[in-house]
Amino acid sequence: MREFGYERVFDVAGAVALLGADPEARCLGGGTNLVDLMKSGVERPARLVDVRELPLDRVEFTPGEGLRIGATVTNSDLAAHPEVRRRYPALAQAVLAGASGQLRNMATVGGNLLQRTRCGYFTDLAKPCNKRVPGSGCPAIEGEHHNHAVLGASAHCVATHPSDMAVALTAFDAVVTYETLDGPGELPLAEFYLPVGDTPHRETALPSGALITGVTVPAAPVAARSRYRKVRERASYAFAIGSIAAALDVHDGVVREVRLAFGAVASRPWRAREAERALLGGPADAVAFAAAADAGLAGAKPLPHNGYKVPLMRNLVVAMLTELTEEAAR
Repeated sequence: MREFGYERVFDVAGAVALLGADPEARCLGGGTNLVDLMKSGVERPARLVDVRELPLDRVEFTPGEGLRIGATVTNSDLAAHPEVRRRYPALAQAVLAGASGQLRNMATVGGNLLQRTRCGYFTDLAKPCNKRVPGSGCPAIEGEHHNHAVLGASAHCVATHPSDMAVALTAFDAVVTYETLDGPGELPLAEFYLPVGDTPHRETALPSGALITGVTVPAAPVAARSRYRKVRERASYAFAIGSIAAALDVHDGVVREVRLAFGAVASRPWRAREAERALLGGPADAVAFAAAADAGLAGAKPLPHNGYKVPLMRNLVVAMLTELTEEAAR
């Protein structure tokens, strides 16, 4: 492991000053992803800025009953918050599905958003990887790719984003707030993660030296009628092979509002807006749900060994929306 400096900070201004002064510095929250990557040699920061003591550890409700989540809130505290469970159940369910209790106790919201892909080629320094070494190639395209992307991939990278929490936040139009030496800023989560294109090593639109300070989720009454479902290869904690955050408001058999976001199918959480448009104002039945799923997956380009993800996600859409419809009818 490369030698590195370590600084513990207690205020946002101090953290931003350190990050802005050293482009090779990294924030250390729970370390559940970064430390593993440092051990393998994938990440080699010159300095770690420990942000756990920053006053960003609160879950608050904004005017209009929106949600404000501090960047150092632990995943456990977020999932256990009674108002999060009541107003945004899919978010609480996504966090609980993401990792074991021990990891949730350490992992932070800001760190979760910045976690990097779990592609085996990315974490193996003996293999080429465009995300790790731009221009070196993507061996997953011809090699092991059964759990790789079917949407939004490119000839340069087919890895998937690993976060469960980010899928639910994407469904609810979350906004990431940050601080830099030039002042505060914000990015809608839909713009926070960059399309993979021909620059897969550029994963987010976060400015250099920026410190994530929190996530704001706008008020969304439909979010109270939401669920998160994750499919994985084993029952114990594992990364998804497909997941969905869904919210649905049905009145007299007609869809009044719907939110759909997919996980484990692209390099970023995938908002299924085509599926939402297909459903809005139409009947809430299995035929409509299947047609909407097909619309949301119309752009899928599976590789030889991950085509199963398309029918998997189609079935997830139909099952989740059917369950939410039946629940609303009770």
